[in-house]
Amino acid sequence: MVELDTSNGVMFPLYDPDTSMIYLCGKGDSVIRYFEITAEHPFVHYINTFQTPDPQRGIGMMPKRGCDVSICEISKFYRLNNSGLCQAISMTVPRKSELFQEDLYPDTIGDIPAIDAEDWFNGQDAEPILISLKDYHQPTRLPTASEMKVAKKPNILDKPSANKTVKSSSNNTTAPPVAKPQFNQPQQSIPDDIIKEFKEEIRKLKAMIVKHENRIRALEARAVEDTTDTAKDSSDSLVLKNSDLNDVETKDNDTEHVDTNDDDD
Repeated sequence: MVELDTSNGVMFPLYDPDTSMIYLCGKGDSVIRYFEITAEHPFVHYINTFQTPDPQRGIGMMPKRGCDVSICEISKFYRLNNSGLCQAISMTVPRKSELFQEDLYPDTIGDIPAIDAEDWFNGQDAEPILISLKDYHQPTRLPTASEMKVAKKPNILDKPSANKTVKSSSNNTTAPPVAKPQFNQPQQSIPDDIIKEFKEEIRKLKAMIVKHENRIRALEARAVEDTTDTAKDSSDSLVLKNSDLNDVETKDNDTEHVDTNDDDD
């Protein structure tokens, strides 16, 4: 008896007889541990652990004939998360060769039953019918040189010359010109009252524009006058301040002169 793993929930052992791999998944766990079973001691070899962020509520394994043979997929699981989403988990073997890997894909159980239900109820038994997965293999094929031909399209910017004629390939006769469809568009006349109304609106708009231009000019002239008056008032006040300062200096000089005379006396 060999102990593989322990879990608080129900364990789901999933066995793959083709590769002798056993996958242990526990209900409520977020990991999948897989082992290889051999006929020699210690019989069970731990390989690796697949870690997921969400715990699982249930898990199922797809039959081997549903795996993608071209990418070396050996197992595929459908895992039900606690969020209610079904997550597909793929187990692949990293190999660069694009050929069919016979060691990874031996003959596996097919979808054809070996016996029917009535024979099985009567106690009969039979080995399952095996199929080869080589027919499911689709190798990557590179396109050939003939398949990689690029269809050359004419450039819409190229203008054909005026004197160039189109000749047919069967005989060297000029092809007849293609008649262009002509569409006769009826001319709709505009009533006179609508034309008069448009003219009146245009005249009013012109008069309004002239009125606005005159008003703008008057406002600009007034702004220039106000600026000139402000500058003049500023210069007058500066002159008055200078004259007052001169008067104060004169008075101070007179006072000093009177004081000097008094001292002399």
